[in-house]
Amino acid sequence: MDTPPEQKNTPSNIQPKSDSHLMAAVSYVWLLAIVMLFVKRDDKFVQFHAKQAVVLLIISLVTFIPVIGWLIGFVAFIGMVIGFINAWQGKEYQIPLIYGWSQKINL
Repeated sequence: MDTPPEQKNTPSNIQPKSDSHLMAAVSYVWLLAIVMLFVKRDDKFVQFHAKQAVVLLIISLVTFIPVIGWLIGFVAFIGMVIGFINAWQGKEYQIPLIYGWSQKINL
Protein backbone atom coordinates (compact mmCIF):
# COMPACT_ATOMS: atom_id res chain seq x y z
CA MET A 1 0.00 0.00 0.00
CA ASP A 2 1.38 3.41 -0.98
CA THR A 3 1.87 6.09 1.63
CA PRO A 4 0.21 9.46 0.92
CA PRO A 5 2.52 12.16 -0.48
CA GLU A 6 3.83 14.74 1.93
CA GLN A 7 1.37 17.60 2.42
CA LYS A 8 2.52 20.98 1.23
CA ASN A 9 1.35 24.40 2.40
CA THR A 10 -1.15 25.03 -0.35
CA PRO A 11 -3.87 27.66 0.07
CA SER A 12 -6.42 24.94 0.82
CA ASN A 13 -4.65 23.69 3.95
CA ILE A 14 -3.06 26.81 5.48
CA GLN A 15 -4.73 27.47 8.82
CA PRO A 16 -5.00 30.84 10.60
CA LYS A 17 -2.62 31.20 13.53
CA SER A 18 -5.39 32.15 15.97
CA ASP A 19 -9.05 33.05 16.26
CA SER A 20 -8.04 36.69 16.21
CA HIS A 21 -6.48 36.24 12.77
CA LEU A 22 -9.61 34.47 11.52
CA MET A 23 -11.90 37.25 12.79
CA ALA A 24 -9.66 39.92 11.28
CA ALA A 25 -9.68 38.15 7.91
CA VAL A 26 -13.46 37.69 7.98
CA SER A 27 -13.86 41.42 8.58
CA TYR A 28 -12.87 42.01 4.94
CA VAL A 29 -16.07 40.26 3.81
CA TRP A 30 -18.33 43.27 3.18
CA LEU A 31 -20.69 44.10 6.06
CA LEU A 32 -18.91 41.80 8.50
CA ALA A 33 -16.39 44.62 8.96
CA ILE A 34 -18.99 46.65 10.85
CA VAL A 35 -19.95 43.62 12.93
CA MET A 36 -16.33 42.96 13.87
CA LEU A 37 -15.82 46.59 14.90
CA PHE A 38 -18.43 46.19 17.61
CA VAL A 39 -18.05 42.51 18.51
CA LYS A 40 -14.26 42.52 18.89
CA ARG A 41 -13.73 45.93 20.51
CA ASP A 42 -11.06 44.61 22.86
CA ASP A 43 -8.91 42.96 20.17
CA LYS A 44 -6.52 45.53 18.64
CA PHE A 45 -5.52 43.23 15.77
CA VAL A 46 -9.13 42.71 14.68
CA GLN A 47 -9.85 46.43 15.11
CA PHE A 48 -6.86 47.32 12.91
CA HIS A 49 -8.17 45.19 10.05
CA ALA A 50 -11.88 45.90 10.60
CA LYS A 51 -11.27 49.66 10.34
CA GLN A 52 -9.43 49.23 7.04
CA ALA A 53 -12.23 46.95 5.83
CA VAL A 54 -14.88 49.56 6.70
CA VAL A 55 -13.05 52.17 4.63
CA LEU A 56 -12.81 49.72 1.72
CA LEU A 57 -16.52 48.94 2.10
CA ILE A 58 -17.43 52.63 1.94
CA ILE A 59 -15.20 53.15 -1.09
CA SER A 60 -16.75 50.15 -2.86
CA LEU A 61 -20.21 51.73 -2.61
CA VAL A 62 -19.39 53.90 -5.64
CA THR A 63 -19.51 50.89 -7.96
CA PHE A 64 -22.93 51.98 -9.23
CA ILE A 65 -21.20 54.76 -11.21
CA PRO A 66 -20.38 53.42 -14.68
CA VAL A 67 -16.71 52.90 -15.60
CA ILE A 68 -14.99 55.06 -12.92
CA GLY A 69 -17.03 53.46 -10.14
CA TRP A 70 -16.28 50.01 -11.52
CA LEU A 71 -12.56 50.74 -11.52
CA ILE A 72 -12.68 52.11 -7.97
CA GLY A 73 -14.74 49.09 -6.91
CA PHE A 74 -12.22 46.74 -8.48
CA VAL A 75 -9.34 48.46 -6.66
CA ALA A 76 -11.32 48.24 -3.40
CA PHE A 77 -11.89 44.53 -4.02
CA ILE A 78 -8.15 43.99 -4.57
CA GLY A 79 -7.52 45.85 -1.29
CA MET A 80 -9.96 43.53 0.47
CA VAL A 81 -8.20 40.46 -0.89
CA ILE A 82 -4.80 41.80 0.17
CA GLY A 83 -6.15 42.69 3.61
CA PHE A 84 -7.79 39.28 4.00
CA ILE A 85 -4.59 37.42 3.16
CA ASN A 86 -2.47 39.54 5.50
CA ALA A 87 -4.95 39.26 8.37
CA TRP A 88 -5.14 35.48 7.88
CA GLN A 89 -1.34 35.31 8.13
CA GLY A 90 -1.28 37.53 11.23
CA LYS A 91 0.31 40.58 9.60
CA GLU A 92 -0.71 44.19 10.23
CA TYR A 93 -0.30 45.39 6.66
CA GLN A 94 -1.13 49.07 6.18
CA ILE A 95 -2.98 49.36 2.88
CA PRO A 96 -1.76 52.58 1.21
CA LEU A 97 -4.19 55.52 1.63
CA ILE A 98 -6.75 53.27 3.31
CA TYR A 99 -4.76 52.98 6.54
CA GLY A 100 -4.67 56.75 7.05
CA TRP A 101 -8.43 57.03 6.64
CA SER A 102 -9.03 54.02 8.88
CA GLN A 103 -7.17 55.69 11.76
CA LYS A 104 -9.85 58.37 11.87
CA ILE A 105 -12.44 55.80 12.97
CA ASN A 106 -12.74 56.01 16.76
CA LEU A 107 -15.01 53.74 18.75
